[in-house]
Amino acid sequence: MSAKISSVAETLSDPTAELPTPVFKSVSTIDLRSDTVTKPTDAMRAAMAKAEVGDDVYGEDPTVNLLEARAAEVFGREASIFVPTGTMGNQIAIRLHTQHGQEVICESRAHIVDWEMAGVSAISGCQLRTVEGERGVLTWDRIKTALSPKIYYRAQTGLIALENSHNMAGGTVTPVDVYEEIWLGARDAGLPVHLDGARVFNAAEALKTPVADLTSGFSSVMFCLSKGLAAPVGSMLVGSRRFIERARSVRKLLGGGMRQAGVLAAAGLIALEEMPKRLCEDHANARLLAERLSDLKQVEIDLATVQTNIVIFKVRGVSNVAPVLAKLKSRGVLAGTAAENQIRFVTHKDVDRTACEEAVRITAEAITATA
Repeated sequence: MSAKISSVAETLSDPTAELPTPVFKSVSTIDLRSDTVTKPTDAMRAAMAKAEVGDDVYGEDPTVNLLEARAAEVFGREASIFVPTGTMGNQIAIRLHTQHGQEVICESRAHIVDWEMAGVSAISGCQLRTVEGERGVLTWDRIKTALSPKIYYRAQTGLIALENSHNMAGGTVTPVDVYEEIWLGARDAGLPVHLDGARVFNAAEALKTPVADLTSGFSSVMFCLSKGLAAPVGSMLVGSRRFIERARSVRKLLGGGMRQAGVLAAAGLIALEEMPKRLCEDHANARLLAERLSDLKQVEIDLATVQTNIVIFKVRGVSNVAPVLAKLKSRGVLAGTAAENQIRFVTHKDVDRTACEEAVRITAEAITATA
């Protein structure tokens, strides 16, 4: 054991000793890679520190139980379950709604296509039947053409999985009237419909529609606490009581039994109750970014897609934006991509209006330097 490690070990073994004060570097980075980088609020940290806990696998964590009951209430459902990630929530739902050898219809750039590690095939034994939506929005007319014919030698459609807001389409939203037609068509076809609502509170804010109304016809809904709602960890899956009872078994199968998870659920409760109220700020900042960027002659952007907190744009004449991203990073602006030729900014609580204005200025300089 090194002298340094030995010293720390001795300190930890002595309850009267003072731990060394950690040194934190000042950070001035404007991080627009994703709303997943948000830090928990002071209120969340305080709630986590004093959370009452128990073993959630035994159903004995009172804070988790409170979060699950409240999430179900907000969405007008019978029950919900707390899961570590949105991916796990989606995959649990798909596993429960389908049988091996079936197809899942989804939009061509859905999260379950690009970012869930082929989980639909690996976990549920199903394949994806992708359909391109207009700016990520699927209608019943587009979906019904992808339904499998009822013949024995074709894989049958088992589920329709939708996404609202749509991440890779730029945060676009689907309104209730579009969903009502899908819910009706799916019911007539005898098919369940699942919603990947990772950012459904953003969609609800953009549409000025309560989440319970926006999601009322779905068989199940997953939503994230750890994106714009700023909780450090966790997502929720809501549905019928029987569905959620079955979901507990699949969650355990996938390694999602988190024991004293109340320390996380405490932050999730604040995320659920308080953070949706401020999402309008993120949307306003995204709009500011988009409109300022659209003034740059080098930028190609579809302002109609900027409906929530995501901004995706191209740089004219640039087929690979990696050099632009590198220049931005060197100037303290972190950005992501939606494709090799697209830059993606995502606004959130930890990037205010002033930071967004500075990000536009630096982006304009970086683009000019790259051209």
